[in-house]
Amino acid sequence: MSADFLLLAAAWGSSFLFMRLGALEFGAWSTAGLRIVIAALAMLPLLLLRCDLQLVRRKAVPLLLIGMLNTGIPFALYCYALQHISTGLTSILNASSPLFGALVAWIWLREAPSRWRLLGLALGFVGITLLSWNKVSAGSEQTGWAVLACLGATLCYGIAASCTRKYLEGVPPLAIASASLIGAALLLALPTAWYWPTRSPGLTAWGALIVLGLVCTAWAYILFYRLIAQAGPAKALTVTFMVPLFALLYGALLLGEPITPAMVGYGLVILLGVALSTEFIQPERWLRRQPRP
Repeated sequence: MSADFLLLAAAWGSSFLFMRLGALEFGAWSTAGLRIVIAALAMLPLLLLRCDLQLVRRKAVPLLLIGMLNTGIPFALYCYALQHISTGLTSILNASSPLFGALVAWIWLREAPSRWRLLGLALGFVGITLLSWNKVSAGSEQTGWAVLACLGATLCYGIAASCTRKYLEGVPPLAIASASLIGAALLLALPTAWYWPTRSPGLTAWGALIVLGLVCTAWAYILFYRLIAQAGPAKALTVTFMVPLFALLYGALLLGEPITPAMVGYGLVILLGVALSTEFIQPERWLRRQPRP
């Protein structure tokens, strides 16, 4: 396991902590908007120096769409959720994003899953249902809306993945990341200003947003695409399995959040489903290797 892999998992795992710290004072929309603006400004030099700007202009509309589906809307939904549920629970629900990606690809792109991927989808959604039901039944109405917000964010990620494959084929990942961030920043400018807090946020909230934008978004995207170049997209995506571990650790140590047996058990079911649905685990290969009697 490379150092880049662990650094990326640690950065993305900490994003839930910093979103919570920012959202408590800035609110959901302003936190999401400022995070994206800071990240977009950091990525702008890379877009100008290393990307084909003519290609970016030709793909402006799908890039704006991807920006809203892959950053703008999900970030705002997570910021809303983190005002009502723990960072650990949010990170576990976020880990289900590949399940929604596989489901959307099946429905929209007609990519029929194999029997093992189908089993993974079923397991993953059973885990999501049980975890969500456990939290909603024990919490308030706001808890229910927060869980739905997390699932809405993961669905956005799933739609964004299929949109990227359908409309942005041949566009380099770095161009997609930087241009979509800039597009999302422009589109979120109005709600960010509209929902700006009436009371001036403190230094903790501002610091959280700066780290969110520079480290958890811009730097993490660069690290992620470097991992893709070094190890391939399939292995790079396995960072999904490590992010909840870091988020749970940060939440427990820094915020005093409890880690319940239900979160651990249902979270493992979800991760098993993700592993099967993304073919990180391939039982058919193992079965083929078994000696025949």
